[in-house]
Amino acid sequence: MGRALAAALPASGIPVRGPLGRGEPCDGDAVVLLCVPDREIAAAAAAVPPGRLVGHCSGAATLDSLGAHEAFSMHALMTVAAGARANFAGAGCAIAGSTARARDVARTLATALGMRAVEVADADRALYHAAASMASNFLTTLECAAQDVAAQAGVPRELLVPLVRAAVENWAIQGAGALTGPIARGDADTVARQRAAVAERAPELLPLWDAFVERTAALARSRGAAS
Repeated sequence: MGRALAAALPASGIPVRGPLGRGEPCDGDAVVLLCVPDREIAAAAAAVPPGRLVGHCSGAATLDSLGAHEAFSMHALMTVAAGARANFAGAGCAIAGSTARARDVARTLATALGMRAVEVADADRALYHAAASMASNFLTTLECAAQDVAAQAGVPRELLVPLVRAAVENWAIQGAGALTGPIARGDADTVARQRAAVAERAPELLPLWDAFVERTAALARSRGAAS
């Protein structure tokens, strides 16, 4: 994320010196943005001389991790693969600040990158980040499970990609209204046959299957009640 921001910010008109490595001085910098693992934030912040605005890019960490500095945070609500050039335009960005000036800096940086800033309080950071993990990390885990099951039927991953993309696009437009398939239709016999096949060919995935069937059925019921 640090490298992606360091590449994107200058293109948006905000000069950047860095990314700096561990121990490199930041004496002449008015704003220091830490892009380090959560467990390293406090130590990295302690190494920054006082008198600077100090921010971090963590989704879950609070401003307390930045110690006595005038502090801000900005977490891009998107995934950046290692070595990839990121396009931040249109992404959400959770911001916070210990002062109005600090919040303004976070919002300015987010806006310069084309992101949509939203303030998330420290008390809600863990919950917010849990939602981000569900939307991104869990989706990858789920699709890899689907890939493994499909492979046993001789279906390659690339044939699932259009289905996944269509499902995500439909959800983006319709939310729960995008739900389709045998569970949404109430086709219990088909669901039972699917479960039996998973139990026979991929038994290690059966707990995941059962959990998603239960949650999908609940979503289908709530959608029906809402309509």
